Amino acid sequence: MSGPVLETGFAPQAAAEAFVRARIEARALGGFPGALPPDLASGYLCQDAAIALWPDEIAGWKVGRAPPERQAEAGVERMAGPIFRRAVQQAAGTVDCPFIPGGFAAVEAEFVFRLGADAPANKLSWTTDEAAALVEAMHIGMETAGSPLASINALGPRVIVSDFGNNAGLALGPAIPDWRERAPGELPCETFIEGRSVGRATAAAIPGGPLASLAFLLEHCARRGRPLRAGHLVSTGAATGVHEIEIGQSARIAFGRYGEILCRAVTAEPAPVDRLQAAR
Repeated sequence: MSGPVLETGFAPQAAAEAFVRARIEARALGGFPGALPPDLASGYLCQDAAIALWPDEIAGWKVGRAPPERQAEAGVERMAGPIFRRAVQQAAGTVDCPFIPGGFAAVEAEFVFRLGADAPANKLSWTTDEAAALVEAMHIGMETAGSPLASINALGPRVIVSDFGNNAGLALGPAIPDWRERAPGELPCETFIEGRSVGRATAAAIPGGPLASLAFLLEHCARRGRPLRAGHLVSTGAATGVHEIEIGQSARIAFGRYGEILCRAVTAEPAPVDRLQAAR
């Protein structure tokens, strides 16, 4: 076992290595690799170690809401995880979304910001108006929530953040041209799996609206020494909920007059050998 071991028995480097290997090999994990992280900060230690191992660059970040019943335990309302460049797809036609058999698989309706300017590295406090000034565009989107660990959400925020915030990718749809003139409640979305509606909401379902998620992420990433950059994509939260999906099923997320995103859940394949070698 490599890396430090905390007094609780949690070994962030070893857990990160196990998650990265499982993701690259498209192989499910039967349980959390080793002792659970004792708190959210320990989970982020694991996430940082996994980011260092992952053979791709960060294209953006996802923000997720900690379940209300777990927020006191986590000490936060929101969580964050990286989105990697190879996992971003343009949502033209039906996109294939790979998931690991036996792992966790879900789709989420998202409102996604694209940043037009770098965030100051030393700015640790943000208002929503300040956050809005960095935004180049808002897009409709779909996050694929996925992990080799099927029980990741049931184990709570400290485990969720350990494995990239339970992110498996992002399908990016068209820009919403008038988003600055619209209240969050005027931005609709509805998720369908196999033609059946499983969740309907607006951007107002995200606490404080999408800009509150962006303000949180700006502060969070600055404190971690990872300030947001121009071009980064920020997926602001699961507006209609986290909807589990099975391989072979199809999903559609409708955003009213702003468009829709279609996806098909497919079996993830092991990464090419060069990526396996890069992660070792």
